[in-house]
Amino acid sequence: MSRDTRDRYGTVSRLFHWAVALLVFCQALKLFDRIDDGEHWVGQTLVPWHVSIGVLVLLLMVPRIAWALRNRGNRPPAPPPPALGLLARAGHVALYAALLLMPLSGIAIMLGNGYGLSAFGVELVAGGAEIPWLASFGGAVHSPLAWLLVAMVLGHAGMALVHHFAKRDGVLRRML
Repeated sequence: MSRDTRDRYGTVSRLFHWAVALLVFCQALKLFDRIDDGEHWVGQTLVPWHVSIGVLVLLLMVPRIAWALRNRGNRPPAPPPPALGLLARAGHVALYAALLLMPLSGIAIMLGNGYGLSAFGVELVAGGAEIPWLASFGGAVHSPLAWLLVAMVLGHAGMALVHHFAKRDGVLRRML
């Protein structure tokens, strides 16, 4: 599988990117669960998979970050002005951090409330005693971070479209 080059993201980077993008899109549909108490197709079809998909996002993000760090020398230099390049890098770091913190805070809710953790029908952690501070941490972080992540993803996609249609600099084509 090809590594990243200065002209194009490699196969592994693109697989990680689009797999996580698809999973995050499915997770974002959970926001519709707030409509009519989840009594619609999103609430009945996707929400039961929310925890499993979150675990899968976490399992993909760990090697994705390792892969990104391994390939960071192959990325093209930041475009001028330098402040915009710094802002773009900070945005990517924030996205990666949120994509780690979202599933971790969700797991904190599950374990903190004593539910245990199962993904795709496999019990990963048995239910047990409640851990109030862990449930409190997860509950305080998960929902606000979800809204922030939605905003960051929309900003990320929006900037990709700006690069493609306004700047015409080939940034989007590198990931397609």
